[in-house]
Amino acid sequence: MTNSRSWAGYLAAAWALSYGVVAAVWAVTGDGFPYGANNDDLMHPLRAVPVDTGAAVFAVVLLGAGVLALATASRQPARPPRPVRQAMLALGWAVVAALVILIPGAHILAVAGYTPMLLIGAPFGWPSEIDYGVIFNWTTANEVWAILGGLLLARALLTWQRRTAETGPGKIPGNWVTYVAAAIPAVYAVTRLAWAAGISLGTDIRMFEDSDAALAATGLGSFALVGTWLTIGLVRPWGERFPRWMIGLAGRRVPVWLATVPAAAVAVAVGGASASFLSDGPMLERIADLDVAVLPMVLWPLWSVTLLLAAYAYHRRRTAPGADQAATGSAAGIDARIASSTSVADSPKVASVKLASSTKGRSH
Repeated sequence: MTNSRSWAGYLAAAWALSYGVVAAVWAVTGDGFPYGANNDDLMHPLRAVPVDTGAAVFAVVLLGAGVLALATASRQPARPPRPVRQAMLALGWAVVAALVILIPGAHILAVAGYTPMLLIGAPFGWPSEIDYGVIFNWTTANEVWAILGGLLLARALLTWQRRTAETGPGKIPGNWVTYVAAAIPAVYAVTRLAWAAGISLGTDIRMFEDSDAALAATGLGSFALVGTWLTIGLVRPWGERFPRWMIGLAGRRVPVWLATVPAAAVAVAVGGASASFLSDGPMLERIADLDVAVLPMVLWPLWSVTLLLAAYAYHRRRTAPGADQAATGSAAGIDARIASSTSVADSPKVASVKLASSTKGRSH
């Protein structure tokens, strides 16, 4: 029976082949393609792509990705020659990057950032005069679908990459990537909360005299700080066991997916937004002019990468063989395991102690 890891390849293949067929229909009929010139986002990285060409290329790439995913789905895959393996991985990861970064652009991050405020404010008529059809539309649905498929393909590729590797799994990233990933949204939050409090930071503060603008700045800053706090949880005990104040959950193990899926989703959304911002001429001019409103976004590519690495390190640590037995549930026990899984075990001092101990044992 095919194991769960193989299913990642089959699911990715089913997604890519079915979506590839849909894209082929778009190419033949000339109708339905939601990207390129059909996208109203003037900052989208692919905004200049012609509809007919874009649909055809999209179909070919997706159908090819489906075949590639099928090749990774074997329960006991044969290890291909190194050049072939490298070419397959390069092609596969390039498709993943296109699906989760270039296709969504900045739109998905904007939707994710404003959706909580829209849900909270809707019963009270805030924000006023907003057209929800512009936010949640055909393009948005396809962008979300592309991200889901990209993540499926990434899972299949990562599984196949590990199973066909000539060496063991690489070193788990250190805790520093998590703290970097937590610091960047905090910087962004400072600027937005300062505006809401009437502090200009070099920006025309009069625009925030409008209640909708002030509430938007408060919401964005607050949710960014929540993101900072949750990111730090990836390397803290309360990120592995629910804290005591969470009634009904206190002391229980945090499901791995509950931490890694949101972190990966935010990393992907930030990566897409970075591609939009850094491909937009006016935005680059504002960055060159040291506009405080956009300067924090210069750090977003780093935020995307470090947050993804932090989620990966958390997943590796929590799913490592014997992880459940090693975790005592106490803060000290979890802290010790976090430290030992990153750099302590690889230090020369620990290695020398192990060598001396093994030598001593053989002398007897």
